[in-house]
Amino acid sequence: MSNPTYQFAQESGPAIHWRLRRNCSVTPAQLGWLYLSLCLVSLGIGLFFWLQGATLVLAFAGLEITLVGLAFLAYARHATDGEWISLQGTSLVVECESAGRLERAEFARQWVRVEPKSGDHSLIELSGEGRSIEVGRFVRPELRQVLAREIRRALRSA
Repeated sequence: MSNPTYQFAQESGPAIHWRLRRNCSVTPAQLGWLYLSLCLVSLGIGLFFWLQGATLVLAFAGLEITLVGLAFLAYARHATDGEWISLQGTSLVVECESAGRLERAEFARQWVRVEPKSGDHSLIELSGEGRSIEVGRFVRPELRQVLAREIRRALRSA
């Protein structure tokens, strides 16, 4: 059984890619269907009690599904967040997506510095040529140094 070269990266020919993503058990589409079913049940119960004369139950059901909807929306906005690091040829490309906003940085391989932002368990700062970007949000803090070593090793092995 062979020992893998990288713990986080995938090699495809001469390129090395890191795909770091949030660990989400529910996709935004599944969450939408769950929310729709919750709305139907809550409003159905509220409507039943409203027809029985308890008018406040429907109002509280509406408030409940509004608040749950806001919480689900906040979750769904960040469910697809991730960091993509790609080392191909002479360039290192880093893309970080958060709530639909994409931040991209491209570095010349030979000028990239890989350092912890402030301490051993902090985010990893990739910098060079006057630009910098932080990565490692989706890696457990105790494994960030492993990721940093992998990136350094890949940058050196040209």
